[in-house]
Amino acid sequence: MATKLNSMRLLEANKIPYEVITFDDSIHDAVEVAHAVGIAPHEVYKTLVVERSGTSKPILVMVPADRQLDLKKLAAGIGEKKVNMASHADAEKLTGLKVGGIGALALVQKHWEAYLDQSARALERIYVSAGQRGINLHVPVAHLMRLVGAQWIDATVDEA
Repeated sequence: MATKLNSMRLLEANKIPYEVITFDDSIHDAVEVAHAVGIAPHEVYKTLVVERSGTSKPILVMVPADRQLDLKKLAAGIGEKKVNMASHADAEKLTGLKVGGIGALALVQKHWEAYLDQSARALERIYVSAGQRGINLHVPVAHLMRLVGAQWIDATVDEA
């Protein structure tokens, strides 16, 4: 198995059961991850880095692979006039993780503001990045929310 990542240590320290899913680390798209490992795309959540206007600290938004982040809905939901997606280069610089491997569990010690799309309310467990390309973790939604201090948000639309 892959080396033990901080996200796994965090789950174990909190006695939270999880399953490790590995896939080719050249896959950076959540829908492709779902297809590669045979899971429904609505169960695989990608972690997006979003920049607020006016503040230096970006936020993390976890959304299902089969839905698209609506920046206007997100801005309204967090009380901002405008938000922007961080470029891949900025997301990597800000998080210290590679795009395709950015995960909220791997960033807990950095105390990022995090949001989970409300579509996850219908699921008991979801797949999220472990903080490294090629490794996802199947984790209970309630525990994920608590560990990363995430709040619910309605900020997605169906993938067109």
